[in-house]
Amino acid sequence: MSRPVLEQLAVGDVVGTRTVTFTRQDLVRYAGASGDLNPIHWNERFAGDVGLPGVIAHGMLTMGAAVNLVTDWAGDPGAIADYGVRFTRPVPVPDPGEAVLEVSGAVGAVDAEARTVRVDLTVTAAGERVLGKAQVTVRL
Repeated sequence: MSRPVLEQLAVGDVVGTRTVTFTRQDLVRYAGASGDLNPIHWNERFAGDVGLPGVIAHGMLTMGAAVNLVTDWAGDPGAIADYGVRFTRPVPVPDPGEAVLEVSGAVGAVDAEARTVRVDLTVTAAGERVLGKAQVTVRL
């Protein structure tokens, strides 16, 4: 994939789409790597006791998986100048099975003077938006 050229981008241009899946095994691996051992990410009973629909994916795992669409498009993870989201819904991860995230991105703004592009992400699981106001500023 070639790197995007700022002068060729316009608001509404599609950056890409991607499907990402999480299994319980992915959650265990992420918990070990991140140090986030909260039982809502591995213990079905505990998750239910605190009002969740079951074991849920880590928010930072969801956020990181979503932004990979933009880092791949930009061709350089160092091009990401800013990234922010609102967590709007948990991502339940069934056992057995997997959670499926649908990620799409489009150019939301172009700043020729700053040489940046804002990419707006739409991230859903089971038809529900799980990240709100997911915006990535990319320096090109």
